[in-house]
Amino acid sequence: MSIDPILTAPSAPLADGAGPHVVIIGGGASGVLMAAHLLRDPGGQAQVTIIEGRHMLGCGVAYSTDDPDHLLNTRAISMSAFPDQPGHFRDWLARHGVAAGPEGGDSFVSRSTYGAYMADLIEPWSRGDGPRRLRCLRDTCVSLARDGGGVLARLSDGREIRADLAILATGHALPDPDPEGLVQGSWEQGPLPDRDDRVVIVGSGLSMVDQVLSLLRRGHRGEILVVSRRAQLPRVHAATRPLEIAAGDIPLGAPVSRLMAWLRGLARRAEAGGGSWRDAMDGVRPHLRRIWQALPPAERARFLRHAASWWEVHRHPLPPESAAPIRAAIRTGRIRLLAASFQGAGRNAEGHLLAVIRCRGSRVEQRVKCARIIDCRGIRRDPERNATPVVASLLRHGLARIDPLRLGLDVGADSAVIDAQGRPSDRIFAIGPVARAAFWEITAIPDIRDQTAGLARRLATAPAR
Repeated sequence: MSIDPILTAPSAPLADGAGPHVVIIGGGASGVLMAAHLLRDPGGQAQVTIIEGRHMLGCGVAYSTDDPDHLLNTRAISMSAFPDQPGHFRDWLARHGVAAGPEGGDSFVSRSTYGAYMADLIEPWSRGDGPRRLRCLRDTCVSLARDGGGVLARLSDGREIRADLAILATGHALPDPDPEGLVQGSWEQGPLPDRDDRVVIVGSGLSMVDQVLSLLRRGHRGEILVVSRRAQLPRVHAATRPLEIAAGDIPLGAPVSRLMAWLRGLARRAEAGGGSWRDAMDGVRPHLRRIWQALPPAERARFLRHAASWWEVHRHPLPPESAAPIRAAIRTGRIRLLAASFQGAGRNAEGHLLAVIRCRGSRVEQRVKCARIIDCRGIRRDPERNATPVVASLLRHGLARIDPLRLGLDVGADSAVIDAQGRPSDRIFAIGPVARAAFWEITAIPDIRDQTAGLARRLATAPAR
């Protein structure tokens, strides 16, 4: 079934209202969730402007794919937009004739379907007959500044949007396309390679899985060489019974080595009860924000160096439907998984594309001839070098700063953006992946949903200028 998200919502002026005018920069999942929570708050009269220049509303990088094999890696029952309505997405699927699994939400639906759901969340406010509280502008925000008691957003076409509050929902920091065209980003659409050509994919996480599934769907027969430092694939989902973990039993602020030992102990406890490590991971999930925020900076850095890759493959597992073709292709040799680092790309004298790699434990570089190199190294990109125009503007004018570990913007526990002097803003906030430094686990919908719901409660009744 094809469900087409709306491309944009009307850009007519907003109706006059007593609530604050909130400008949301970024119309992907984070931005749409933020808007939906602000607009549905029965105690507030917030007016919302969403600015999005790249994708369809609600889709962003994650949900703009049209490949039906690109599935959510979280079950439908856990993907509601609203914490107080856990069945909201499941009910939406039923209304649109999409199966949600035998237990009313146990399946993993396509990401394009979820993008349509995201877009549908804000339709009542953009196309309703009542006073217009939502405006969506198809443009790029190039700068954001304080303006008296509010903010001023400038767009690439010269327009200026004045508002009381601004929320950055700019998503993951993505590098610019390779100027030489040698390496294709996982978010880019390139020409299809010949079916028998070798393709090199750098990285072995969820983005790699998407690329491989698309290649296999198109009948690719050549070798797919997957290069990553540890050659670890995401684990696979299974039914879980989350462990009950008392808040007082969590070693908050402990060194990473002790935290990891504690996690292994939880896994052993789950296995002794007939479960698996997945029960431990699901039990820890509600406590992750507190654990991260209690870690001293040196321990956060140690986690990123030594444990982050282990964490990612366990914390973000694959749907069984996605794992099965990957495993089959590895067994037959169509996929070769290699523990190596990617050193760069070039061409030989005949003009053939070469991937330069160095196998783990070796000092010798190898040059692998291939037809395509796809960079799937994930979301940990330099947030300053790969900043969007609006984030670059904030950094340039001292209204924001990068966190010490360079995960993203420095953001307070209340989502307020921290400026160059260490002062939290009362007008500019950040949600979703751009706020990862403060929350770590803020890339999945359940986490973003909780963040946006809490921020909406605080902002919806803020006074207008």
